[in-house]
Amino acid sequence: MASESTVLIIMTGGTICMKPSEAGLVPAKGFLEDGMAPRPSFNDGTEPRLLEVCTETGASVSLRSLRTPVSRYQRHIRYAVLEFEQLLDSSSIDAQGWSQIARAIANNYAAFNAFVVLHGTDSLAYTASALSFMLGNLSKPVVFTGSQAPIFELQTDATDNLLDALILASHFAIPEVCICFQHKLFRGNRCTKVSSNQFDAFASPNLPPLATVTSSHVQVDWDMVRRPVSRDKSQIHALDVQMNLDTTHVACLRVFPGIKPEMIDAVLRVPGLRGLVLETFGAGNAPGGPDNALINIFTDAVRRGIVIVNVTQCLTGSVSPLYAPAMVLGRAGIVPGHDLTTEAALTKLSYLLALPDLTAEEVTRRMAVDLRGELTDSGDVSFAGPG
Repeated sequence: MASESTVLIIMTGGTICMKPSEAGLVPAKGFLEDGMAPRPSFNDGTEPRLLEVCTETGASVSLRSLRTPVSRYQRHIRYAVLEFEQLLDSSSIDAQGWSQIARAIANNYAAFNAFVVLHGTDSLAYTASALSFMLGNLSKPVVFTGSQAPIFELQTDATDNLLDALILASHFAIPEVCICFQHKLFRGNRCTKVSSNQFDAFASPNLPPLATVTSSHVQVDWDMVRRPVSRDKSQIHALDVQMNLDTTHVACLRVFPGIKPEMIDAVLRVPGLRGLVLETFGAGNAPGGPDNALINIFTDAVRRGIVIVNVTQCLTGSVSPLYAPAMVLGRAGIVPGHDLTTEAALTKLSYLLALPDLTAEEVTRRMAVDLRGELTDSGDVSFAGPG
């Protein structure tokens, strides 16, 4: 007899659930009834069952659940869909939305085997990166997915992405925050969106996929899968959630040839700014400016307690001290971001700045240390702050 796994699908909005309106495509409610129930891949026709679910606000609701046909691994997937009250285009999501997702997972953590989060693609890499830091000591799969075309369209990637996400989340013990797209499972904080219109929209430039789905099987690279690190067995299943990432005091700035030092100085003097992700050339290089004006601006900002993280504009590779300009930035007190994506750097910095009682020096130190598999710590970069 086939076993059964339970998955909570959290619907935040995005293209996957959109329908036409007079104003264009807009997110629509009723995804389980309209988008999944009519499709045999998601509904084996057995009698629907009610599941008790806790909303992101803490209210208890009974949601209709459906069951998939049995998989080749001899398992059914029983799932319910928790739709947020306000469905969003992902370009509108912020740290409050990230906390909403984290609360929904935390409130239902004990009741479900895994979680699938449906989300728009525009900011999907930011949200997956943020949740990877917010959900500490994770011991269950949290898989984000979405689509480039609505599930209601004839030509869509939604059905494959959603089915892959459900199978990977419910059948394989991968206790990470991941993105499932175009038959690949990526570590969420290693992803970036690389296409606005192709179905193969996401890439993980500096880390291979954790799993790949083919027509005949699922191949998991178990050597790359991270495990809970708690040494206390009583705490191994205790989720540690950090809400309210400090995104309002963090900025991101891309340097370009001829950038004026006063432009960067203006950003670094925004009232309340606590952190900056600096996207630099190549292996971490930036112009010095006339009379090293730019370096002096960075040095002064670090002395004022602003944490500056250096990440490369390149899609692959890492910040390294191979060239003199990168060494100069390091001596100014800028922390090397190694091979962090911009999305991971910004959300990690926001996460650390939200932790209580961390000094700027401690945030700087932790930015260069691997916390959730977000960077490859080569150990060959060591910079000191300004004297």
